[in-house]
Amino acid sequence: MSKVPARFHSCNRALTLLLPLAAFAMFATSAQVMAQSAPRPEALIKWRQSAFQVISWNSGRIKAALARGDEQEVRTAAAALAGVANSGLTSLFPPGTAQGKGWRETTARAEIFSDPERFRALTAEFARESSELVRLAAGTDQPAVTAQFARVAKTCKSCHDKFRQTD
Repeated sequence: MSKVPARFHSCNRALTLLLPLAAFAMFATSAQVMAQSAPRPEALIKWRQSAFQVISWNSGRIKAALARGDEQEVRTAAAALAGVANSGLTSLFPPGTAQGKGWRETTARAEIFSDPERFRALTAEFARESSELVRLAAGTDQPAVTAQFARVAKTCKSCHDKFRQTD
C-alpha cells in the first residue's frame, strides 16, 4: 500500500483528467492564433513585390556606381542585393498567390507554381551569384566585379524570361 496520503491520490486523478483537457485547450488556442496570424495572399504578394523592388533598386545602384568607379557604393549595394537574394525568396510564392494584387497586380507566371524546382534552382543561382559579387566587390579588381555583376543580371533575366509576365 502506498504511503502517500489519500488526498494526493485524488489530486493525481484530477490532474490526470485536467492535463489532457488543458493541453487540448492550449493546442486549440494556438492553432486559432496561428490561423489568424497567417499572412493573407495580398500581403505575401506585397512582400515579394517589395523584395524585388529592393533588388531592382540595388541593381541600379551597382550599375551607376560601376560607371563612376564608386567601389564603396558597389560594396554597399551588392551586400543589400545579396541579403535579399539569400533571404528565401521562394517562400514568398506559396500556393494561393499565383493571382492577386499586392501593390499592383502580380506578374508571377503560373509556371512558378507548376515548376517550383526550376524556380528554386534559379533563385538559388541568383543567391550564389549575388554572394560572389559581394566577395569580389570587397577586393579591387573592378573588371572582375563588372563581369560578376553581368552574371547576376543574367540570372535575373533567365528567371524573368521563364517566370515573369510582361506587358
